[in-house]
Amino acid sequence: MPARTHPDRPLDGTPKATLEAHLERDRATLLWKIDGLSDADLRRSLVPSGITLLGMVKHQAHVERFWFQDVFAGGDGDFPWTDDDPDADWRVEPGDSTAGIVALYEAEVARSREIMATAALDDRSRHPEADYSYAWILCHMIEEVSRHNGHADILRELIDGSTGQ
Repeated sequence: MPARTHPDRPLDGTPKATLEAHLERDRATLLWKIDGLSDADLRRSLVPSGITLLGMVKHQAHVERFWFQDVFAGGDGDFPWTDDDPDADWRVEPGDSTAGIVALYEAEVARSREIMATAALDDRSRHPEADYSYAWILCHMIEEVSRHNGHADILRELIDGSTGQ
C-alpha cells in the first residue's frame, strides 16, 4: 500500500481530544485502504455479502452525516436508505465515480469536524427522537469506522495482497 501518514493520537490529551484523535486516525485509515487501487478494484466484491471498498466509503459518508448532522446537531438529513432498501448507502451505482464518493466522504467528515469543534463530551443530541451524549456518539463512530477498517483490511488483502494498519 502507498505510504500515508496517520494523524498522531495524543498520549496525554483531554478525553475529548483523545477520542477525536482516534476517530481522525480511523477516518484516515479508511482512505488509506483505498489508495492506489483502480476503480474496478474498488468496485470489486470478493465476499458473499457483496461489500466493496468504494461502497464502504459511501456508507461511511452517510454514517458521518447521520450521526453528526442529523442525530447530534438535530438536522433533517437526506439519506439513500429506505425501509424497502436499507442497504442503499452501500451500493455503488453505475453513475457514481470514485472521485465523487471520496469527495462526498471528505465533505461529510469536514462538516462533522465543524460540529465537533464546538461540542463538549456531555452535550446532548438535538434530534427530537434521539438522546445521545456527544461522548457516546464519538465512541460509536470510533467503533463504526474501526469495524469497517477491519473489513477493508480483508478486502484489500484479497484484492492485491496489501496488509497494514
